[in-house]
Amino acid sequence: MWLLRLLAVVLGIALSCAGLLYLLTRNPLYLAVAWRLLVWGVIFALMVFALLFVERLAIIPGW
Repeated sequence: MWLLRLLAVVLGIALSCAGLLYLLTRNPLYLAVAWRLLVWGVIFALMVFALLFVERLAIIPGW
């Protein structure tokens, strides 16, 4: 779980850096990078939440 939190912090730092670079340079490349990072971060988070949900629903025989 600590790895997921670390990845979330790194994603937040990367998004803020890309956003700041876009505001400073007005280069649309940084905005595209920030958008792509945001989309992939949301997709990854949804996959992790789905995995946790399926893990809760799984019936493990012998437990």
